[in-house]
Amino acid sequence: MPDFSRNRIILILGALSAFGALSIDMYLPSLPTLQHEFAATQLETQLTLAGFFIGFALGQAFFGPIADRFGRKPPLIIGLALYVLSSAACALAPSIDALVLMRFLQGIGACSGVVIARAIVRDLFPPQETPHIFASLMLVMGVAPVLAPLAGGYLLALAGWQSIFWTLTAIGAAILTASAIALPESHRPGPDNSLALGHVLSRYWALLRERRYLGFTLMTGISFAGLFAYISGSPFVFIELYHIPAHNFGWIFGLNALGLIGASQLNRPLHRRIDTLRLLRIAITVQALAGLALLLTGATGLGGMIGVMIPLFVYVASIGLIAPNATALAMAPHARNAGSASALMGSLQFTIASLAAVAVGSIQAHSALPMGAVIGTCGVLALLVLTLMIKRAPAAA
Repeated sequence: MPDFSRNRIILILGALSAFGALSIDMYLPSLPTLQHEFAATQLETQLTLAGFFIGFALGQAFFGPIADRFGRKPPLIIGLALYVLSSAACALAPSIDALVLMRFLQGIGACSGVVIARAIVRDLFPPQETPHIFASLMLVMGVAPVLAPLAGGYLLALAGWQSIFWTLTAIGAAILTASAIALPESHRPGPDNSLALGHVLSRYWALLRERRYLGFTLMTGISFAGLFAYISGSPFVFIELYHIPAHNFGWIFGLNALGLIGASQLNRPLHRRIDTLRLLRIAITVQALAGLALLLTGATGLGGMIGVMIPLFVYVASIGLIAPNATALAMAPHARNAGSASALMGSLQFTIASLAAVAVGSIQAHSALPMGAVIGTCGVLALLVLTLMIKRAPAAA
C-alpha cells in the first residue's frame, strides 16, 4: 500500500474512531449549564452521557454483523448520516428528556465509525502490525480530547450550549463526505454471513466462549469504564468543587488527553523490548495503582486539586498503552468476522462504561469521592480480569 494511501486511510479511520470522544468531550463543559438550563438534577444531566453510551453500545451490536454481510461502507454512510441528523436534533432539544433521547440516537450513529474503523484495520493490516496501527489511530483520535473541551468551553461562553451541537453536526457532515469519497471498501459482501437473529447470536456466543477474546474485551471495557467515570464526574469536580471556569476546564481535560496520546506513541519503541502481553500487564498494573491513589485522595481530600489531578493523569495515560494492545490481541484471530468481533467488543465495553457513568452520578457526596471510588474500583477489577482470564500470549501476537 503506498504511503500516501496508507496515511490517508489512517487519518480517516482515526477521525471515525474519534466520534465517541468528540461527541462526549466537546459538550462536557456545558454539563453544569445544562443542569441549570433545564432545572435538572445532576443525575438527570449525566443521563445525557449515559444515553449516549447506551446508544453507542447497542448500535455496535447492530452495525457489526451488517458490515460483515454488506461490506464496510454502506452501513458506515448510513450511521454517519444518522449522526448528523441527531446532532442537529440535540441542538434543538426543548427539554432534558428530549436531549437524552437525541443523545441516544447520536450514540447509535457515532458508533458506526468506531466499530467499522476497527474492522477495516483488521481487513487491511496483518495481525502483527495492528497494535501499531491502533496506536496511530489513537494519535489521530487523541486530538479530540485535547481540543474538543477547549472548543466546547469557548463555544459555550460565546454562543450557548446549542452551538456545541451545531458544530458537531458540521464535523459529522465533513467526515461523512470524506468517508464516502476517499475511504476504500475493504470487505466484499459476504452472503454466508446471515443476518438472521439466530445466526447473529450464534456468532456472538461463539466469541463469548473464547476465554482470551472475552478476557481482553472485559479488561479493556472495565479500564474504559474508569475513563468514562472521569469523563462523567470531572466537570462537577473541577468546575463545581474546585471552581475552575467552564472555558478553562478544557485545559485540564486536554492535559490528560496529551498523556494518553504520549503513552500510545510509546507503543512501537516499547514493543522492541517487551512483548505485547507483558506490556499490557505492566500498563494495567500501573493503572490500578493510580486508581487506588485517586480513591485515597478523593476520600481524604489529600493534596486538594493536585492530589486528584496526578493519579487521574496516570490512569488516563495508561489507556494509551492498554487499548491498542488489548484490541489487537482480541481481534487477531478474527479476520473473517472482524465486524462482529469489533461490534461485540465495543458493545460490552460501552455497556460497562454507561454503568460507570450512572454510578458516579448516583453516589451523593460533595467531593471527588464518587469519581475516585468508581475509577479505583475499575482499575482493580481490570487487573483482576487480566490476571485470572489471560495466562499467556496468543500465537498470533
